[in-house]
Amino acid sequence: MKKLQPLQLVFLFLGGVILLFIISPLAGMFLKTAPQSLFETAKETEVRTSIWLTIWTSMLGTLIFAIAAIPFSYLLARKNFPLKKLVTGIIDLPVVIPHSAAGIAILGFVTRDSALGKLGSLVGLNFVGNPAGIIVAMAFVSLPYLINSAHDGFLGVPERLEKAALTLGASPARVFFTISLPLAWRNIISGVILMFARGMSEFGAVIVVAYHPMVAPVLIYERFGSFGLKYARPVSVLFILISLTVFILLRLLAKDRTLLTFSQKNKNRKNSMKH
Repeated sequence: MKKLQPLQLVFLFLGGVILLFIISPLAGMFLKTAPQSLFETAKETEVRTSIWLTIWTSMLGTLIFAIAAIPFSYLLARKNFPLKKLVTGIIDLPVVIPHSAAGIAILGFVTRDSALGKLGSLVGLNFVGNPAGIIVAMAFVSLPYLINSAHDGFLGVPERLEKAALTLGASPARVFFTISLPLAWRNIISGVILMFARGMSEFGAVIVVAYHPMVAPVLIYERFGSFGLKYARPVSVLFILISLTVFILLRLLAKDRTLLTFSQKNKNRKNSMKH
């Protein structure tokens, strides 16, 4: 085993400080939560409904917006056009602006008087105080994570492979779905998971658009404000445990899916090159 250099020891110490800073608050919260109070909290219908609402709205929002975000990311990676830097700056805006301000902006965008609100009213849908509004708020603040991750993935795909396939007669659509998308899939999946996780944790934008029905972060805030730390902590621990479990499962499924996709697409690409 190689002996660590002084500089590496310094870096290792600094890394340990950072890890301790991240772990300590979470460990303290878990250690101060009695298993009995955790089980009692898990039995509450309000808590289970809130956590389930948080999971499915974030997941649905991620899937809906991914349909447009992934092709858009490919366009950003492959094409240069006027004001491209402005466009990329606009994409990052939801990360920069305060999320309470984002919620106010979204509220004005989805009210009954807005174009989207009027369109929703035609089918009997009111975004304010509705899961649909929660989905919009979650997607607004988390979409940059998917776009940027997918963009980096497409940048890593060699253009020569795409050009070679086009030269051999493949259509642009076939090149995208059989070469570009599979080779960027790892980054895309990471972006999807990050967007989903970020949506689940959103509080500021969601509480402005839809205080009710309550997602888990809003419920935690309400219990803390109404009853104090003792009653808010078990909900927080339960939500973190469930979120962590879902996150790990998605990572494992994505890893298996990525390996299968790459294997199959490589076979298809080799076969298409032969023909």
